[in-house]
Amino acid sequence: MRSPIYVAIDTPDLARAKAIAAKVKNHVGGLKLGLEFFCANGHAGVREIAAIGLPIFLDLKLHDIPNTVAKAVQALNGLNPAILTVHAAGGRAMMEDAKAAAPVGTKVVAVTVLTSLDGDDLNAIGVIDGDPHAQVERLTRLAKEAGVDGVVCSGNEVAAAKKIWPHGHFVIPGIRPVGSQVGDQKRMMTPRQAMDAGASILVIGRPITQAEDPDAAARAIEATL
Repeated sequence: MRSPIYVAIDTPDLARAKAIAAKVKNHVGGLKLGLEFFCANGHAGVREIAAIGLPIFLDLKLHDIPNTVAKAVQALNGLNPAILTVHAAGGRAMMEDAKAAAPVGTKVVAVTVLTSLDGDDLNAIGVIDGDPHAQVERLTRLAKEAGVDGVVCSGNEVAAAKKIWPHGHFVIPGIRPVGSQVGDQKRMMTPRQAMDAGASILVIGRPITQAEDPDAAARAIEATL
């Protein structure tokens, strides 16, 4: 069974990204490439990382009018990522069009509330009750209705999201092994806790990529699962 751990390779440096991927490839389930990497390296860079042989999670968090997002997804033609993200806040029509435009086999998952946001942040952008949990539940229902494959949420909300959507695909960022530095994450959970709560995929970055031995770090985390 493939590991649920996807390593977040958040660097614009292609050589460093390839080096990290090569080190961890035997003990993780996939690689997450985000905006930072994609803006620097584009399609060619994604293909180079994909050539290492692991599934690619293309974390672009697309958010625009439905037609633009659909065309953006179509513009990714040929990359065939295992997972692609859009923002649930873009609305039902946008998510529907993104899923319709995606390649067969690509899971389109909708980002609910970023793990860098807390209740005060949500209040500041107009979420009246400022409750991350309630907002994740609202957006999970919307994503389910839109026909995408799942959602991205923090480990704190995954159990509630799974109750709403028993067969959804749940991608959990903000994962920090016991003893790790918090960084810019405000709502996080350990790998074991997230899996017990219903996670499908765990996205782990700095605890692996900044470790002295990334492969050993990945193996240590996997052992806790």
